[in-house]
Amino acid sequence: MRSLASRGSLIYEVPPMEPMNFKSRWVMITGASAGLGRELALQLGRDYGANIVAVARREDRLNALRDELKEMGSEVLPLAAELSQVDEVDRVYEEATRRVDLYGAILNAGVTHFGDWHELSWEAFQQMLNVNVVSVVRLTNLLLPYMQKQDQGGGLLLVSSMAGLAPVPYQAAYSGTKAFLVHYGCSLFHEARGKNVSVTTFAPGGIATDMTAGARFDSLRTWLMPVDRCAKSAIEGYRRRKYLHVPGVVYKVLAALNNVAPEPFSTGRVAAQYRASLNAAKNGQ
Repeated sequence: MRSLASRGSLIYEVPPMEPMNFKSRWVMITGASAGLGRELALQLGRDYGANIVAVARREDRLNALRDELKEMGSEVLPLAAELSQVDEVDRVYEEATRRVDLYGAILNAGVTHFGDWHELSWEAFQQMLNVNVVSVVRLTNLLLPYMQKQDQGGGLLLVSSMAGLAPVPYQAAYSGTKAFLVHYGCSLFHEARGKNVSVTTFAPGGIATDMTAGARFDSLRTWLMPVDRCAKSAIEGYRRRKYLHVPGVVYKVLAALNNVAPEPFSTGRVAAQYRASLNAAKNGQ
């Protein structure tokens, strides 16, 4: 029986693959030392019995995650790496596939900038582009052929954002990188059909993590989803091999409204909210 996934008014046929089974299988997670990535690792290990290849810059945090998951009965292979450098991305792939049999990967690592566009330096933009886009494309290029060859019915989860579904003023560069991931991941969903591997794109809204801990986000904090709920939804969408998965009722409604509301109107409302939050932080309110 075939199921259907949709975006807007278009309907897509999903190949009849079984849901993913993570039990005793290895899943790579990038950006695993904090925030959503760490919570994904904890839930996959604790609730699904997965083993984790944990990738991030901070080795001490990866080792702490390893020790925590060991108590839950899951193995962790910590790989410290700077994913803004392509040679480091290649090293992560080579070391991971040499040491374990990878079933899946969650490409979650990302950096953001919340503020006026001109505050983002050229160097910081290049780093954002390298982490948010280049590392994802490079790992996807390496992992998809590998998973096809393994023929275990594994899959990829690309972590984008609601900011990739509509323009987001004051997160202009970040929104652009996440829009790339939406189009890239959703395109690969179709190209992967019939190859015993799946590609799911996950597009959460704001999440309560270290990334949104600064004063600039204070006025927006009621909109932020708890990280445990977000991770739980992400894993379920990944497990079910969904096409484009948006977590939470509120964000599903907002995603639907993006398809019917005039774009300058809806983007203007976001701009007004974000501008107020930035001004409040600037004025120390």
